[in-house]
Amino acid sequence: MNLPFEPQRQTQDYQASDAAHHIHAFVDQKALNAEGPRVMVRGEGLYLWDSEGKRYLDGMSGLWCTQLGYGRKDLTAAAAAQMDQLAYYNMFFHTTHPAVIELSELLFSLLPGHYSHVIYTNSGSEANEVLIRTVRRYWQVLGKPEKKIMIGRWNGYHGSTLAASALGGMKFMHEMGGLIPDVAHIDEPYWYAQGGDLTPAEFGRRCALQLEEKILELGAQNVAGFIAEPFQGAGGMIFPPESYWPEIQRICRQYDVLLCADEVIGGFGRTGEWFAHQYFGFEPDTLSIAKGLTSGYLPMGGLVLSKRMAEALVERGGVFAHGLTYSGHPVAAAVALANLKALRDEGIVRQVKDDTGPYLHKLLHEVFGNHPLIGEIQGTGLLAALQFVEDKGTRKRFANENDLAWQCRTFGFEEGVIIRSTLGRMIMAPALVASRVELDELVDKTRIAVDRTARIAGKL
Repeated sequence: MNLPFEPQRQTQDYQASDAAHHIHAFVDQKALNAEGPRVMVRGEGLYLWDSEGKRYLDGMSGLWCTQLGYGRKDLTAAAAAQMDQLAYYNMFFHTTHPAVIELSELLFSLLPGHYSHVIYTNSGSEANEVLIRTVRRYWQVLGKPEKKIMIGRWNGYHGSTLAASALGGMKFMHEMGGLIPDVAHIDEPYWYAQGGDLTPAEFGRRCALQLEEKILELGAQNVAGFIAEPFQGAGGMIFPPESYWPEIQRICRQYDVLLCADEVIGGFGRTGEWFAHQYFGFEPDTLSIAKGLTSGYLPMGGLVLSKRMAEALVERGGVFAHGLTYSGHPVAAAVALANLKALRDEGIVRQVKDDTGPYLHKLLHEVFGNHPLIGEIQGTGLLAALQFVEDKGTRKRFANENDLAWQCRTFGFEEGVIIRSTLGRMIMAPALVASRVELDELVDKTRIAVDRTARIAGKL
């Protein structure tokens, strides 16, 4: 157990220094400086404590990543032992090391058999940067260098670097940082907001067929790959209709376009399967991984390649002009290895699928199924989203849904629970080690926050 943290400085002092030196993610920094950020000082299991001693149940696993929760001594011990033995070496200069080899052996024992190779990175954003160059290099090796264009989805998210944000479809990010050439987008499969009179199945097929239309518009000979999250994470934890992924896969195969799954959020047990594409039943050519790979204890990501891609790059590709200083970092690899062993050996992924996942969704439907503010409950495993709605009959959303969801998030912090707001949806993704008692607390405190928001919206 982690010992209580005794702050050496006043919270206001921490906040002032933070304001003097940091620009935070996705926030109005001037407004944050005036308010002052929470200063988190300790974590244990599913709980965090701030510098004022307030305790929070972390319903978001940090940023979808602390699969094993906070304070795991096996992970910190793995890091310490590796630091003592080999704190750092690279994978340049014709070298490797045991930690990264053993990690990859375990990783590919957990993956479906049609994957064989991985390029390690430091984050999901980097994995998707590497994806673009790797996919284009693959087509060069096959004698099709004109296949360069990547297709993504509007409101998809693939990271914050320039190329990764270009792959994603968040227009406000494009406006701030620009785009790169040879990237196109199609609509997201968000039935509740955009389905109109179509059934979910009809809407799913229609969204998928947009990919075929875009490929034909651009010319199949020019399209390298289609990238998407199995479910949209930062875009609102949106699950596509069941008709969507089979059609997407058919189209990619028909037009010889690589199917690239961003598993940064969905990977490593979140859905009750080891990887989210397994839950949805399709077979990508590449997987972008990060977050749950190390339970967030150290930065690490990667790009997983199918055997057919790896064989072409290895046997026919010659020198691949690619490399990262910290790719396969030995300490990160040691932590990832300990993390994956725990997820496997402690039966945590199976527990999410058979026990705690179904329990969470049963609770959510009991508590929010008839709630006047909630129009839809989506998710599986330890992953869920609550859709705010003004009129359930017409699926009309609030004009100020962003403000309402942000207020609900703020109420959550006040009640001691961390949930996320995206557009008009409240998202939760607790650590995979959550107990039923902790899930009860998560849902109960979320209910209080949603009820407080409903009163503001005139729904209670």
